[in-house]
Amino acid sequence: MSQMPQQAAVPKCPSCEEPLEPGDRFCGACGYDLSAVPARPDDSPTIAMNGAVPAPSSPPGGVEGVEGVAGVAGVDWPVARDSDGFGRPAPVHVAAEVPGTDSGGSPLPPPPPPAAPPMPSAAPEPAASGMRFDHRADGREPDEYPLQAPDPRSAAAPAPTAPAASEKVCVACRAGRVDDDGYCENCGHAQPRERDHMEQESGPVAAVSDRGLRHHRNEDAFSVGCTALPDGAPASVAIVCDGVSSATRPDDASLAASRAAGESLLAALPRGTHPQQAMHDAILAASHAVNALAEEPRTALEQAPHQNAPACTLVGAVVASGLLVVGWVGDSRVYWVPVDRSTPPARLTEDDSWAAQMVAAGLMSEAEAYADERAHAITGWLGADAYELEPHTASFKPDRPGVVVVCTDGLWNYAESAEEMADAVPPDAAARPLHSARVLVGHALDGGGHDNVTVALLPFPAPPQGAGSA
Repeated sequence: MSQMPQQAAVPKCPSCEEPLEPGDRFCGACGYDLSAVPARPDDSPTIAMNGAVPAPSSPPGGVEGVEGVAGVAGVDWPVARDSDGFGRPAPVHVAAEVPGTDSGGSPLPPPPPPAAPPMPSAAPEPAASGMRFDHRADGREPDEYPLQAPDPRSAAAPAPTAPAASEKVCVACRAGRVDDDGYCENCGHAQPRERDHMEQESGPVAAVSDRGLRHHRNEDAFSVGCTALPDGAPASVAIVCDGVSSATRPDDASLAASRAAGESLLAALPRGTHPQQAMHDAILAASHAVNALAEEPRTALEQAPHQNAPACTLVGAVVASGLLVVGWVGDSRVYWVPVDRSTPPARLTEDDSWAAQMVAAGLMSEAEAYADERAHAITGWLGADAYELEPHTASFKPDRPGVVVVCTDGLWNYAESAEEMADAVPPDAAARPLHSARVLVGHALDGGGHDNVTVALLPFPAPPQGAGSA
């Protein structure tokens, strides 16, 4: 193997072999006393490890290596000594005390002090930045910027505390606590609103509500529950409300109305109030709750003088003692779907809408009215600015088992007729109401999900004997 030409030998310390400067009396690396060093012998022969005669020197320009030879002719190798020349043993150094060299022959940097890591050769960035901006030799930016080691002289930042078991955890990083504004305190990710998707099952009745695919929030709300009549017969209740998007705080309006109506029904039925009267009173209670939202402080009205009153629609159903009672204000609907699909389904409500008025007045066919862009303009709603509250109630006595579908227009826009709704309802809906409600919400989302979607299902058990409508 060829090597570069060797330069004249530089005087070295006999102890550590560090280069010396002319006139040095002590070694600058190990402190060895150079005044006791005897004169270097004129000849430093290379000794072959196998006892062979060393090869002759190579011509100028390089030397050829000889296999099995400990040294190379022409290279100034130091000679090991047994003593310092005064009868004392030569100093011995352990490996850790002698500076080593890297693969290029350069001295290794001194080991870092135990109290602190070595400082980088370049000027460090402030400790608070947490980044080091390195540059490659070719002038281009590096592919990665490794994190700079923290400065031990600066105070360590406190570690983030894990959220308590009762606190909401971020859906993105799964570690940070969610603040009151709905953002993660660790990664800053905005959390889904609680009402974006809601599900509830209470006895035989179940409901599902979803924001849909186009709206930025869910303005629907529902309330479901079970109770017992004075004779012990079970009663199921479902209320579905749809916030009026053109009104102020429609989500608050639907939530207040659904809660008030549901609580009213669950309190009235055990007292023996007739289900149809209980439904009428529940709609009035919901109206009062929505009207109360419009009672803003004077300062709030001065800051937003163009706000209108919160508003929503409402539809509900009660199943008790073989009786089916429905009530509504607005354009949300109730459908009847029998378990025996060979018998016809039915729609049990009439919309408070422009389209329904046109059809009732004989001015348009149903297909023409609902194809008009004004079709979904409602003519009845709950709210302080409603023209006149007219709660609608009706009671029925089905003579066969079935399922009652209570929904907003976010669903029935994709299954408008009773036959279309019956086709969308799973055959086992009476036995699996929550699963079937999820299927119906999925039907609306698959159709486009242009609006919030809310649906509640109430199974209607088989009556002991047939009965007609009442």
